[in-house]
Amino acid sequence: MSNILSKEEAKKIIDKVLAFSKADEMSVALNGSRTGNIRYARNSVSTSGESLDLSLAVTAVFGKRSGTATINEFDDKSLEKTVRRAEEIAGLAPENPEYVPMLGPQKYLDTNTFAQSTANIDPDYRAKAAFESIDPCSKKGLTAAGYLEDSSGFTAIGNSKGLFAYNKSTSVDFSITVRTADGLGSGYAIRDFNDVSKLNTKSATEVAMQKALASSSAKALEPGKYTVILEPAASIDLLQNMMRSMDARNADEGRSFLSKKGGGTRLGEKLFDERVNIFSDPTNLEIPKAGFSGDGRPQEKIYWIENGVVKNLTYSRFWAEKKGVKATPPPSGFIMAGGTESLADLIKGTEKGILVTRFWYIRAVDPQTLLYTGLTRDGTFYIEKGQIKYPIKNFRFNESPVIMLNNLEAMGVPMRVGGCLVPPLKIRDFTFSSLSDAV
Repeated sequence: MSNILSKEEAKKIIDKVLAFSKADEMSVALNGSRTGNIRYARNSVSTSGESLDLSLAVTAVFGKRSGTATINEFDDKSLEKTVRRAEEIAGLAPENPEYVPMLGPQKYLDTNTFAQSTANIDPDYRAKAAFESIDPCSKKGLTAAGYLEDSSGFTAIGNSKGLFAYNKSTSVDFSITVRTADGLGSGYAIRDFNDVSKLNTKSATEVAMQKALASSSAKALEPGKYTVILEPAASIDLLQNMMRSMDARNADEGRSFLSKKGGGTRLGEKLFDERVNIFSDPTNLEIPKAGFSGDGRPQEKIYWIENGVVKNLTYSRFWAEKKGVKATPPPSGFIMAGGTESLADLIKGTEKGILVTRFWYIRAVDPQTLLYTGLTRDGTFYIEKGQIKYPIKNFRFNESPVIMLNNLEAMGVPMRVGGCLVPPLKIRDFTFSSLSDAV
């Protein structure tokens, strides 16, 4: 059996599993993938490989008791055994007071998350992609460490109430760190696509090479509040943490930056600069996503923040039922609308500031203000009179994306990073609390 099944093949297996059911309700999730990778460090490949996976998970429900069993064998006897095992586990499980009955048939948006070019990737392609990254570095006396991972696969879900959903997808992720020979300069670039024909490992590596060469004699600046330009690879981490914190229940129960003093949520309030618009759209051609969430709810185009106002929160089906509202699932990716300027334009328009390539080692400090701490890394530069003047030592930051999006000065053209579309952001009064010796 192939590890990537067609819609018809997947439905046939799911229907067969459901036919074995003796439970009140049953759901089935079927997933298959082919994943390949190549990793290199110190200008030579260290590992490469490819893995195939096909697995099925069955959840049986009796009343409010549920049990799940998984298997990777697909003969009738094995499938029936897995159904019986899930039912047996459900019989032993305690009742879940928050259990919500399964969904019936749903309508989903058509999305195109599959690119044949990515599904066709073979070891020769991976070796060439690695060579085109390593070769320019070794010729300049620089050291490259990179990782490329490609995947093609499918997800299918179905249940005893007639719901069925299927999606086939591909992805390729590439990251590269370049260091100078003395280890004092470091540069970084990251790329991700559904369609590998959009990936150029050489040009991504050249960006990291330039940063490594430019960052080797870093000067120390005093910690404090600075105007910063955050490249998308930097801003994505803080923005993703904020988007993961849009849960209505956490807000209702007082655990979130969206909690209102005295009870309730801040839905409908203007919490950000009016230029902030964040939405999700599974049909977006640059970051297409499956038309359904893990529990079968449809993914739709939805505004989370519009003109600085919190427009929607995410809800579990239980909490939505309790509150009498639509059960909106979390987005699988988001888009932050930006401006028309390039990163170079943002730098040119900056009298004094700091350019940040990326953050790392980010940790939550206070969930109720969404305060995070972390470090800059792989190329941090001082800007003066519209020009990059010199590299600077890395900082520890203490900042909240909520405050950050109130101190917005300008935005550039959004680019894809981490499965989202995010612009470079120019932010005033960004808080750097101390210096970091790490490169």
